[in-house]
Amino acid sequence: MSKKKNSSSGDAQKKRVLITVNVLGSAGPMRFVVNEDDLVASVIDSALKSYAREGRLPILGTDANDFLLYFANAGSDPLSPLSKIGSHGVRNFMLCKKQRQLQLTDRKPSDLIAQKGIGCWKAWLNNPFNFKLMSH
Repeated sequence: MSKKKNSSSGDAQKKRVLITVNVLGSAGPMRFVVNEDDLVASVIDSALKSYAREGRLPILGTDANDFLLYFANAGSDPLSPLSKIGSHGVRNFMLCKKQRQLQLTDRKPSDLIAQKGIGCWKAWLNNPFNFKLMSH
């Protein structure tokens, strides 16, 4: 009494591929298998879950909407979250956190005070010749 595996034609056409995802600042790449028809957004979600499960550093978070996926070797533009991962023919990717625009309302009063202070290293980097040292 052996059972036959009933494979539908839809399952037979799904191709699984091994992809590599690098995370900026992490020790090494992550490798895992995805379906070619998976959306980029679901791959980002899977990568974040795999990253957290492995206990990697730096800690990234779990919100896939905060991240973008790029081609590892040539990507200047991020991949659309609604595109299929297999439609690009690429298997190596870079996962990066979205840059958030810091607005004046997002700043804390202590941040504003620190930027005006003499010890502000950003002011010195912008123009090191205008940086004045105060004597005792």
